[in-house]
Amino acid sequence: MAKQLALKIDVDTYRGTREGVPRLVEALQRHNAQATFFFSLGPDNTGRAIKRVFRPGFIGKVSRTSVVEHYGVKTLLYGTLLPAPDIGKKCASEMRMVQVAGFEVGIHCYDHIRWQDHVAGKDAEWTRHELQLAVDRYTEIFGEAPHSHAAAGWQMNRDAFRLMQRFGFEYSSDTRGTHPFIPTWQAEIIACPQLPTTLPTLDELMNRDGITQENIADNILNLTAHPSSTGHVFTLHAELEGGKWLPIFEQLIQGWQQQGYELVSMHQYLQGLDLASLPRQEVVMKEVEGRVGKLSVAAGDSEAGFAQ
Repeated sequence: MAKQLALKIDVDTYRGTREGVPRLVEALQRHNAQATFFFSLGPDNTGRAIKRVFRPGFIGKVSRTSVVEHYGVKTLLYGTLLPAPDIGKKCASEMRMVQVAGFEVGIHCYDHIRWQDHVAGKDAEWTRHELQLAVDRYTEIFGEAPHSHAAAGWQMNRDAFRLMQRFGFEYSSDTRGTHPFIPTWQAEIIACPQLPTTLPTLDELMNRDGITQENIADNILNLTAHPSSTGHVFTLHAELEGGKWLPIFEQLIQGWQQQGYELVSMHQYLQGLDLASLPRQEVVMKEVEGRVGKLSVAAGDSEAGFAQ
C-alpha cells in the first residue's frame, strides 16, 4: 500500500469559510491532492476568545503567529463589538461547493469558541445539545447525516467521546497522537476509531527554536522523511494555510509527494487501516508544545508526533 498522509482542514471562522476554503480547494486540485474539510457550522464568536488572554502562554502564541494578520480585525471583533455572523446560514453554498468538488466534509463544531473554551468542563446535557446543533445544521446544509467529527481545539470530555459512538460516526479526529486507535476514557471503551493528528501544526512551530516562514516546510518534511507504518495526519487551518501561509502549504504538498506520499482524505486514510487490529489507548488531557492549555492526547504515545 502506498504511504498515506491525510490532510485534515479545520475551518474555524466566517472569513476562513468564505476566503480560505476556496483557495485551498484550488490548491489541492492543482496538485491532485485530497483532503477533508471540517466546518464550524454556527455563529462566529471569535472575538470572545479575548478571554484567553489570561491563560499562561496565550500572549506568546498570539505574538508568534500574527493573529490580526491572519484573521483580520473584523473577525477578532465578532461576538463582541460586532454581531457574530452565522457561518452555516451565510456560507452554505461555499460548503456545498467543497463537496461538489469531490472533497470529504465533516463536523468541526457548531460554535468554535463555545466548544473549545468550555466543553472540557461541561456535563452530558450541554455536550449533547451542542453537538446536536452541529449535526442538525450539517444535515440541513448537505442533505445527509454527518459521518465524522474533528473537535475544535482538540477539546473533548467523556460524554463527547460517547457521542461519537452514539451518533454513529465512522471515525473521529479529536486527539493528538502517533497512530490510529480505539479510544478509552477512564477504562470505558468508545467504539469509534480515533484518527489523531500526528504532526505539529504550522502555528505550533512558527517562530519557535529558529523556525521561520523560510524553513518551516523543511522542518515538517524532516519529520515525515521516515514514515510510520500507519502514515500521518496533518491538521491545517483555512484561516492560515488558506491565507498568508498558502505558499508554505504548497511547499509541503510538493515535498510530501516527492517523498512518495499519497495525499488523501480522512475517509481514504480510514479505509487503508485494519480496524480490527487498532490498539486501545486511554485519552488524557495533556499539554502539547506550541499550544495553550491541555488537549486530548493518546496516553503513552511518544512525543515524536508532536511539536518539539
